[in-house]
Amino acid sequence: MQVKNRSSVKKVTIPGTSISFGEESQLTVIAGPCVIESEDSALRHAEKISEIAREQNVAYVFKASYDKANRSSHKSYRGPGLEEGIKILKKVKDTFDLPVLSDVHSCEELEVAGDILDIIQIPAFLSRQTDLLQAAAKTGKVVNVKKGQFLAPWDMKNIIEKIEDAGNENILLTERGVSFGYNQLVSDFRAIPIMRDLGYPVVFDATHSVQQPGGLGTVSGGKSEFIPTLAKCGVVSGADALFFEVHENPKEALSDGPNAFPLEQFAEMLDVCKRLREVVTE
Repeated sequence: MQVKNRSSVKKVTIPGTSISFGEESQLTVIAGPCVIESEDSALRHAEKISEIAREQNVAYVFKASYDKANRSSHKSYRGPGLEEGIKILKKVKDTFDLPVLSDVHSCEELEVAGDILDIIQIPAFLSRQTDLLQAAAKTGKVVNVKKGQFLAPWDMKNIIEKIEDAGNENILLTERGVSFGYNQLVSDFRAIPIMRDLGYPVVFDATHSVQQPGGLGTVSGGKSEFIPTLAKCGVVSGADALFFEVHENPKEALSDGPNAFPLEQFAEMLDVCKRLREVVTE
């Protein structure tokens, strides 16, 4: 399979912003806590991460889930829910002038979430759900589809066609590792150029790629020490954007703490990724 060069990939722009995925000159970062833990927490993380992004001169999208519907245990914290969560994301958006992203799990949620979210994210486990993909597409918003851990990169062609068929070409594809035996994920970096060859920008999720799904029994584990290594590999492999779950205290995070990156170390890692990107796109 021949890999397309960067100029042949469609540029996907978030309306009302200068953020464009697929731009050779722009590295975009999607980052924030896994789940909305509180309004104060969301605002605090958004402020600190946006300051880092501004200092590094990278485009920034805030992410946090209002509901984590696929937690390992039904007793795990899922978030504040749709109504309250969207209010908090709107406050983040208005306070810091940031685009926001969150997972959407059903067509019904789009009636509320579709008005506020700048990027609608389809979770990996739902990446083949035709009705959800097409309902998200019909909002006209940017749709970011996380490649299922069970899919090959070329399988994303069918997913793209479902979204395009609903009249939307504002599509992002996210690589987040593939299942390797039980409770393990591995990152095949061939997936980045292969998916870019489908014609749309590719995001590399460096934090979920180190996750160990259900690895701790009732919660997922993770090997966060490998996040910087994978992030650098993602940049070198041609990713148009990087996705990170970032937390001020991962050990106390209410969701995905083992695969979250410490906020206090984020600026240093982002600086390295930015410099690598400059070399790759020279």
